[in-house]
Amino acid sequence: MKTRHHLVLAGVSAALGLGICAAALADHYDARFGHDHFYPDRGFAVHDLPRDRFAVTRGGDRFFYSRGVWYAPRGGAYVVVTPPPGVFIPALPPFYSTVWFGGIPYYYANDTYYLWNTQQNQYEVVAPPPSAADAPADAPPPPAPSPATQQMFVYPRNGQSQDQQAKDQYECHTWAVSQTGFDPTASGGQVPPDQYGPRSADYSRALGACLTGRGYSVQ
Repeated sequence: MKTRHHLVLAGVSAALGLGICAAALADHYDARFGHDHFYPDRGFAVHDLPRDRFAVTRGGDRFFYSRGVWYAPRGGAYVVVTPPPGVFIPALPPFYSTVWFGGIPYYYANDTYYLWNTQQNQYEVVAPPPSAADAPADAPPPPAPSPATQQMFVYPRNGQSQDQQAKDQYECHTWAVSQTGFDPTASGGQVPPDQYGPRSADYSRALGACLTGRGYSVQ
C-alpha cells in the first residue's frame, strides 16, 4: 500500500525529472483508471524545459510535450497547460492507462485522452469520451508494464534535433513491435497474459538496441 510519505517522495522525484524546483513543488496525483502518477499542476511555470521535449504547432500556437506534460511559452517562461484536441504525438507517455469506451481503446495520462490515428501514424489528443465522466471504463487496463518498459530515458549523442529524435523513437518502436510481437501501446501488449513480462522485456531490449544503433544513449 502506498503511504502519504511514499506518494510525496514519488511526486518530488517526478518533479525533479521534469526539471522543476522541488522547493516550489506544485503537483497533483492522478489516480484515475489506476494511473497512479504525479504531474505538475496546470498553470505551474518552469524556466527550463525537459531535455526530451519536442515541439508541436497547432493553429499558430506552439506547445512542448514531454512525458505526459504539455507546456506553452508564456512571458519568458513555460507554463503547464491542457493540450488542445487535434495535436499529435509520435509516442505515448511512458506512464499511461488503456481504457475502453464503446469498444474503442483510449490511452489516458494526466487528464488527457489519446487515440491512435492511422492516417497520421501518430497519437492524437482527443476530447474525453462522452461516458468517461459518468462511468468507469468497460474493460480494465492492461497489466502494469515491467520497469524496463516503463522507464527508458533517451538522450541524443550526436546532436540529433527534437524532430529527428521523435522520428527515430517512433521508427524504433515500430521495428521493436515487428521483432517481438509485443506492442506496449495496445491493450495487454497484444500478447497472452502469461507472456506479458518476458515479451515486454524483449521489446525493451529491441527498442534500446535500435536507438543505440541510431546514436542515442539509452538508460
